[in-house]
Amino acid sequence: MPIIPSLCSALMRIVYGIEISYKAKIGIGVNFVHPIGIVIGEAAIGDGCIFYGSNTLGSRNGSDLPTLGRYVEVGCGARILGKITIGDYAKIGANSVVLKDVPPYNSAIGIPAINIKIKTLSA
Repeated sequence: MPIIPSLCSALMRIVYGIEISYKAKIGIGVNFVHPIGIVIGEAAIGDGCIFYGSNTLGSRNGSDLPTLGRYVEVGCGARILGKITIGDYAKIGANSVVLKDVPPYNSAIGIPAINIKIKTLSA
């Protein structure tokens, strides 16, 4: 285990209350609005994603982890578990448990989460 990334991870856990694996791949401009209680395993997170607090990105069987696209919004208390892909500009509702892929421009809400198409404004 690399020493410097492990120390950074421990420092974030103590100071900010957020636990991020040193193996996680995090894009540019990711925003943790309320970092307390956020747990991120070795997941991949795209650019511009927003996390609103107490979120978990983890596995269901110990090795399969989620991948988030660009500009995904994850509501408070949401859980994203397993080897799934969350598409670009998707929204995950508060306290949802996402166990299946979410296509781009869709919302996932509920326990277990169901996908709902986001209506977009046409030019």
